[in-house]
Amino acid sequence: MTTRSSIAITHAYVVPVAAEPIEDGTVLIQDGVITAVGQGVAIPEGTETIDARGKWLLPGFVEAHGHLGVHEEGEGWAGQDTNEMTDPDGSALRALDAINVDDEGFRDALAGGVTTAVIKPGSGNPIGGQTVAIKTWGGRTVDEQIVSDSVSVKSALGENPKRIYGDKKQLPSTRLGVTNVIRKAFVDAQNYVAKRDAAAAEGKPFERDLGKETLARVLAGELAWDQHTHRADDIATAIRLSEEFGYRLVINHGTDGHKVADVLAEKDIPVIYGPMFTSRSKVELRDRSIVNLVKMADAGVRVAITTDHPVIPINFLVHQATFALRDGLPWTTALAAITSSPASILGLDTRVGTIREGLDGDVVLWSGDPLDTTARAERVFITGTEVYAWDPAADGGRGAGRVVERSARFA
Repeated sequence: MTTRSSIAITHAYVVPVAAEPIEDGTVLIQDGVITAVGQGVAIPEGTETIDARGKWLLPGFVEAHGHLGVHEEGEGWAGQDTNEMTDPDGSALRALDAINVDDEGFRDALAGGVTTAVIKPGSGNPIGGQTVAIKTWGGRTVDEQIVSDSVSVKSALGENPKRIYGDKKQLPSTRLGVTNVIRKAFVDAQNYVAKRDAAAAEGKPFERDLGKETLARVLAGELAWDQHTHRADDIATAIRLSEEFGYRLVINHGTDGHKVADVLAEKDIPVIYGPMFTSRSKVELRDRSIVNLVKMADAGVRVAITTDHPVIPINFLVHQATFALRDGLPWTTALAAITSSPASILGLDTRVGTIREGLDGDVVLWSGDPLDTTARAERVFITGTEVYAWDPAADGGRGAGRVVERSARFA
């Protein structure tokens, strides 16, 4: 598993996110878990101590929607495993089975203070497959980096699946068809559950179906439904489907979410918004604007921010929050959108997203306020183990980040 270390970070400006900042604060991490936060914390003898005077200490950021390791950078076709576009219903698929933890994007994540990422299949299929939340560094294999493999299932409405299968002249080539694929899959899953439960009650054998088992977990509330959708009419369809089948809906992207913000707030449907640094490359992005995120938050919608890495490099997650801040998102909301909000939206808040006792020791020392574009992540810790450090003397004095590679950690 990810190495679990014990350290005390002292004299920092501690920003727990879910509580008020602490001047001259200390965070104690023992065996990889935060055990104390505050001023005047007693530090056990022999604990490694880091003097963080003048630095800001925050929880590691949480990327709520990325494709690290399944859409590898610099690898072209060989490293592209985001979409299995041979069947519109990919409910039996899992992003976990395609993640290469040596993808360069994981190193970039650390440079941007991102310590947890929810990896998702792409949006080529109406049902793309199961997602997984992992640490962005630390294990000998990806299995040792898993935070949770019971997060959500990725689904897509709108232009992407319509285009992919329309080009193939097969179902679904319209929004009607895309919705039909999803609806039929859930009806089949409901029937499957009824037959499975009846067989169990009678003590009879029953043939398992991996895809229907996954959708059964969505129906039971064990997995969220991560709905890729941009246009307001597609968001309405996403809500309609979720209410028909009773599953927990999370809007992903939500470009036009501001047009139905009151509905989203009333129904407490969260939005993972972004990516925000893109061109309006297709019709459903025509109204894309950072201000739309601000309008949703103002209306009371729970929001998180995504880079959709590698669409936007994952180390720019914090900069998207900064630009949202410039356009009117409150500082606390902007910071929560990359920490506590994605963690709570996707059920990871018992492990990550804030600095408090009992959570994983995933913390980052910043040179200053991370929502200041000049600030830098200087030291990154995952479960108390330092995995990244900024060396100002490197590269001829220009400075460079240093990742503690697996070859060094597991030698």
